[in-house]
Amino acid sequence: MKQRNDAARIGIVIYEDVEPIDVGGTAGVVSMATRVLPNITSVLIAEHKGPIKLAGGVTVLADYDFAVPPPCDVYIVCGGPGWRREVRNDAMMAFLRARQKAEIASVCTGALILAAAGTLDGLQATTRRTAVGAETSAPLADMTGYAATAKPIPALVVEDQGVVTSGGVSLAIDGMLYLIGKLYGEAARDDVAKVIEYDRAFSANRDALGIVTAGPSRYANRDSSA
Repeated sequence: MKQRNDAARIGIVIYEDVEPIDVGGTAGVVSMATRVLPNITSVLIAEHKGPIKLAGGVTVLADYDFAVPPPCDVYIVCGGPGWRREVRNDAMMAFLRARQKAEIASVCTGALILAAAGTLDGLQATTRRTAVGAETSAPLADMTGYAATAKPIPALVVEDQGVVTSGGVSLAIDGMLYLIGKLYGEAARDDVAKVIEYDRAFSANRDALGIVTAGPSRYANRDSSA
C-alpha cells in the first residue's frame, strides 16, 4: 500500500473516437486527486504520440506512444465508439498483451478491447450495460463475442485476478476511485471522492450496482463494500 506522499503514475490509453467523459473520468479525477495525493500523475498513451481526435470533435495530445510507454502503476483503457476499430488493431492488441494483467484496467467499452486482447479470458468483468444510439445490443452482452470464456456481469466495478473493469460512461469516475483505493487505501480514496464532490454518488452507485472482487489483487486493499 502506498503512503499519501508516494508517487504513482496512471497511464490512460486512448485512441481515435474515445468518449471525452472517459478521459475526464480518469485523468480528470487524477488531476483533482493531487489535492490529497500530491505525487499522483497521469499520462495519455496512444498508438502514436500527438493529437488524438476524440468523439464529439475534442482533440487531446497523447504524451507517449505504444513503442516507448512509461512505466505505470496501472494502464487504463478508455471506451468510446472507436473500440470497434481497436479490437482489430494489431498495435493495440500487442501493447495490451505485453503488459502484466494486474497492470491493466478499463472503463466503459474499453473492456471489449481487453476482451479482444485475451486479457479477460476466464475472468469476470463488466462494461456498459445498455445499448445506446444505433447499437443493437449492449456492450455487456457483446463481451463474450470477443472473449468466449469471459464472465460478463452487471456491476459498478469488477476486479478479477487483478484486472479491474468498470461500468460505462460516468462510471469511469467510480472505476478511477476504486483504483486509487487499491493504490493508496480506502481512506485516501474517500477523501478524493469528497474533493470531487462525488462521495454521495460513489456510495449510491456501490449500493445500487456493487463492487465484485475475485482472485488475488496486485495490492492488498479491498473495498469493504464488495
